[in-house]
Amino acid sequence: MTTTDRSGSGKMHGVRVALVLLFVAIVAVIIAGGWFIMFMPGKSWSDPVPPLSAEEQQIHDRLKHHVEALAGRIGERNVWNAEALAAAALYIHNSLEESGYAVRVQAYESRGMTVQNLEVELPGASAAEEVVVVGAHYDSIAGGPGGNDNASGVAALLEIARLLANANPSRTLRLVAFVNEEQPFSYSEEMGSRVYAERARASGQQITAMVSLETIGYYSDQPGSQHYPFPFSLFYPDTGNFLGFVGNLSSWRLVRQAIAAFRASTAFPSEGVAAPEQITGVGWSDHWPFWRAGYPAIMVTDTAFFRYPHYHKATDTPDKLDYLSLARVTRGLVDVVAELAGKPLDSGFRGND
Repeated sequence: MTTTDRSGSGKMHGVRVALVLLFVAIVAVIIAGGWFIMFMPGKSWSDPVPPLSAEEQQIHDRLKHHVEALAGRIGERNVWNAEALAAAALYIHNSLEESGYAVRVQAYESRGMTVQNLEVELPGASAAEEVVVVGAHYDSIAGGPGGNDNASGVAALLEIARLLANANPSRTLRLVAFVNEEQPFSYSEEMGSRVYAERARASGQQITAMVSLETIGYYSDQPGSQHYPFPFSLFYPDTGNFLGFVGNLSSWRLVRQAIAAFRASTAFPSEGVAAPEQITGVGWSDHWPFWRAGYPAIMVTDTAFFRYPHYHKATDTPDKLDYLSLARVTRGLVDVVAELAGKPLDSGFRGND
C-alpha cells in the first residue's frame, strides 16, 4: 500500500468514526428528550379500582347533580343562548356561595353582552403573594349541551371548592369558572381565561401554578379506545381509562408535581406529558392564555376528542359520563390542588358534611 492509500484509508476511518459519534449523539438527544417529555414520577394505578368510599359516593352524587343541572336542565350555554349562559353563571355563583365563599365577578363585554368569569379565593397563610389558580370553562359549543365539555370540569371545580372551603393553604388559592372558551372565542381577546390571565399579568400577580379542568368525565376499558397525535401512540396506552396531565415544556415541573400528588393518593390510572405546545391538542383549553402570560399551567383531561366519541356534538349529554370514575378523579384532584397550594393534606378538609 502506498503512502497515499494509507492516508486516504485513515481519512475514511475518521469520517466513519465521526458519523458513528454523530449518530450516537442524535440517539442520546432523542432518548433524553423523550425522557424529559414523558417520564413521570410515581406509578400509574394498574390494579382493579376499589369500590367508592362513602366520601367518594357523596362526591359522585353531587357531581352528577351539577352536570345534569348545567348540561341537562340548562343545556347549551353560550352568547348565542344568552339566557342559558346567564343561568349557568347563576348556578355556579349560588353553588359557590352555598359552600361558604364570597364570589367575585370579573365582567367584560363580548358580542354586545356582558359576560363574566366567577372567582372565589382562599387567602394564603404564609405565602399569600404566591397564587394557585384552578379553573374550568362553563360555556358549551354552539349546538351542544356540553356534558363532558365542560360540565364535567365545572362540576369537579365546584366539588373541589366545597371540599377545600375550610382549608388554610400556604399559598393563595383561587378557583375560577371561565366563560368563552369554545370557538370562536378560543385564543381570541374575548376568551374568558385570556382576559383573566392578562389582567393578572398586568397587575403583577405571581401565579405559581394554573390547573385547567377540561373534559374529565369519560373513560373506557376497551382496547383501542385511546388515540394520540404522532408520535405519542408509540409510547402511551391505547386504552382510554386514564386521566391525563398535560403541559408545555416550560411547565414540566408543574406536570410532574401534579401527577406525583395524584398517584400518591389516588387508585386511578394516570399519564402525563410535557410537550411542545404546537402539538395538536396540547394547548386547547384555558391553560393556554396562562402560558401566553408567562405562567406555568397544565391541563387535566380525559383527552377529549382523542377518546370521547361525542366531543362537540349534540350527543354530549349528561348520560354519557362515567360518574364513578369522575368521582375518583375529583377526589384525587383535591389532593393535587392541596399539594400545589402548600396545604397539609389532613388540614381543613371538609370531607363528609
